[in-house]
Amino acid sequence: MPRLPIVHYEAASTLAVVVSSNEPLLFLSEDQRVIAASASFCRAFEVDPSTVTGRPLGEIGDGEWDMPRLASLLRATASGSARIEAYEIDLVRPSRKTRNLVVNARTLDDGDMDRIRLLLAITDVTDARAETRLKDDLIRDKAILLQEVQHRVANSLQIIASVLMQSARRVQSVEARGHLHNAHHRVMSIAALQRQLSTSSGGRVELRAYFTQLCQSLGASMISDPNRLSIAVKVDDSVVEPDFSVSLGLIVTELVINALKHAFPDDRIGTIAIDYRSSGEDWTLSITDDGIGMPMGTDAPKAGLGTGIVEALVRNLNGDIRLNDAGPGTAVTISHREGSGLPTDVSRAA
Repeated sequence: MPRLPIVHYEAASTLAVVVSSNEPLLFLSEDQRVIAASASFCRAFEVDPSTVTGRPLGEIGDGEWDMPRLASLLRATASGSARIEAYEIDLVRPSRKTRNLVVNARTLDDGDMDRIRLLLAITDVTDARAETRLKDDLIRDKAILLQEVQHRVANSLQIIASVLMQSARRVQSVEARGHLHNAHHRVMSIAALQRQLSTSSGGRVELRAYFTQLCQSLGASMISDPNRLSIAVKVDDSVVEPDFSVSLGLIVTELVINALKHAFPDDRIGTIAIDYRSSGEDWTLSITDDGIGMPMGTDAPKAGLGTGIVEALVRNLNGDIRLNDAGPGTAVTISHREGSGLPTDVSRAA
């Protein structure tokens, strides 16, 4: 049997690859007539294989492939002035679902240097795009629902705080009134966190804005004369996860309440300073006042609920608590260092 000329052999080989391909492929002449179509193309787009070969691309099926923009790009590809890469088209067919397609095309050397051939690969991404849109919709709906829940929780906490304040005004017991005031302040701090979370992108919390809002809330509820007492916030650009911000917020709340209750008796003038700095996994939070300082020895008050809350929170954060004389006043420093030790006790009652 005589050997086929190399040009015929290469053309036959190309045709065989196209026809047997598992991917939708079209082998086109320079004038965009179909030389061969893969069986997968015919199955995917419901085209009778016997009606494809030799026909112009725009006449395949019911004419749904007659797309001027695609035809123009194919001509530019054949001339070498352009290349179709991941070009997206919609295949619109009467009484059938529109399909979203991604098209790639390139010239193909089939052994004959005097003619140009085009290989057109088509990928149906309809289902993938639908799944992506559904996922995006679900994420968006979840975010909206979460924000709504956060707003409702914050509003509910505000109502609870108001009820606690009303109850505090009615009770006769000074001790009971103090407990209700403390509960009110703690509820207000959580409400401030909820408001911050509702405006945070992706649930992450910007600490500077959160601590500022938190201290404004505490000041509004506990400082009757802003000219006498103030709370200053100095925080770096740290943005943290919600769980971490909750713990830090509660620590700040307890220590600020503690300072407001104990550090400035007899209408003393002063400031409470909040400072937070982080570097990688390491961080430091300090709450400093310029009040009367820490009572020592027998004058030191018994540890209260606030102290227990702070110690538990710091222990959960694998942090370390240190109390220092700020001369005047008191500095409470809470820090976390990778591989560092366990927390110590806080000795001033809250």
